[in-house]
Amino acid sequence: MAPVTDSRPDSRTAVLVRDDLATWQRLNVTAFLLSGVTAAHPELVGEPYADADGTGYLALLGQPVRVFEGDAATLRAARQRAVGRGLSTALFTAEMFTTGDDAANRAAVAAVAADALDVVGLAVHGPKNSVDKVLKGAHAHP
Repeated sequence: MAPVTDSRPDSRTAVLVRDDLATWQRLNVTAFLLSGVTAAHPELVGEPYADADGTGYLALLGQPVRVFEGDAATLRAARQRAVGRGLSTALFTAEMFTTGDDAANRAAVAAVAADALDVVGLAVHGPKNSVDKVLKGAHAHP
């Protein structure tokens, strides 16, 4: 059975990355965070693609993803607002750049209290107005 795309205009997916990251880090963080949103919300995945020659390609998220950036304080505040609102939240911390696998990533996050996390990226999915409030202080990624 094919997944159903959640293209409701009242739903939003957004990624917030810290503005002092290198380009490769921003891209890496964005990819990891979107994988978390996709895993938690398979209903967001659209239908597979195919070109005119019949070559098949993987399905993608069925709604646009907005990408923002902000400083460390903006990321900390956004994490607190997202968790406080009960939104589906994916997290990437600075420590995760030094690990080598998924288990080590989870251990790095588990070793730090929530308010002390060095958040470098955050993805949220939920009602549009709630996501917009979480992103307060961030600006669209150039």
